[in-house]
Amino acid sequence: MFRRRPLARAAVVGGTAYVAGKAGAKAGANQAAEQQQYAEPAPVAPAPAAPAKDPMEQLKDLAALHEQGVLTDAEFEIQKTKILQSM
Repeated sequence: MFRRRPLARAAVVGGTAYVAGKAGAKAGANQAAEQQQYAEPAPVAPAPAAPAKDPMEQLKDLAALHEQGVLTDAEFEIQKTKILQSM
């Protein structure tokens, strides 16, 4: 009589399961990519705008920086002109 070969059979069964698992994973990945392609994109919320500072407050802050020596006379005049034009 023929001897059974349990190791060989286990190798065949294991190999078949491995190949089937790889094919299933590939099919699942393809299906997920296909679903993602047709899915609606997530809505993007607009960034909240920074609250506008009062122009008079901006001028006071600018004057304080000028008095402290942080801004030169030319820089102060440029920034002051920008603030006044935005009013």
